Amino acid sequence: MADMRIGVVGAAGRMGSTIVRQVTETQGCAVVAATEVPGSAAIGRDAGALAGIGALDVAVTEDPGAMFRAVDAVIEFSAPASTVANAARAAQARCIHVIGTTGLDAGQEKELRKAAEKTAIVYAPNMSLAVNILFALTRQVARMLDDEFDIEIVEMHHRHKVDAPSGTALGLGRAAAAGRGVDFDDVSVLSREGQTGARRRGAIGFAALRGGDVTGEHSVVFAADGERLELTHKATSRQIFARGAVRAALWAKARKPGLYTMADVLGLPRD
Repeated sequence: MADMRIGVVGAAGRMGSTIVRQVTETQGCAVVAATEVPGSAAIGRDAGALAGIGALDVAVTEDPGAMFRAVDAVIEFSAPASTVANAARAAQARCIHVIGTTGLDAGQEKELRKAAEKTAIVYAPNMSLAVNILFALTRQVARMLDDEFDIEIVEMHHRHKVDAPSGTALGLGRAAAAGRGVDFDDVSVLSREGQTGARRRGAIGFAALRGGDVTGEHSVVFAADGERLELTHKATSRQIFARGAVRAALWAKARKPGLYTMADVLGLPRD
């Protein structure tokens, strides 16, 4: 059987080049197209050379439309506006779209659901296999521990990250809320400053730290009088996100149109 043809958005970036390397190292798939933003110095250069693995004979272009028409799947970790525009291209081309972009708002997520009516889209706040197990564990623990246990989510990322709290942290908060059977928007406290008063019972709080070159660290803290339970994941390489994204693309090859998550890819329960 022929290799799955994969395109990479943002191929010259840190995440894009990591994805190029991961696809090349994974049996059953190959990088056949790559894009960058218009005006990028990477336009015309070889995607493999940019990734440090030698030439793949795949020139980076600024034409995402042509890429979506030429491949079986596209993997994208980029900006929300780009991701939404590319989801529409994926729908038109009936191309699998694997999305690791964070920071999408409710309206943008609605556009993904619309695109997923015509093609398979895998969208997750974190593509790491272990982090998605952490989502499931968080939901399970929150279901078992009542609101005598306060829930706080602490995350840290490198200084260049532009959104806070991270998409993964928000995903963990939603998992905790689902486990408790409450509405996330009703109980979430995304930041604190000044005279905040006593902590509200049942709230799910967040703290976002930024600095250095931290790839990503997340902890879910369940704190009660006299005891504390912490669930923690620490990423030391972007390769874990690329590995999960490539696995998602291969998994989606046999799927009907729909909006899927990494829980679907791993066979984990959604609720």
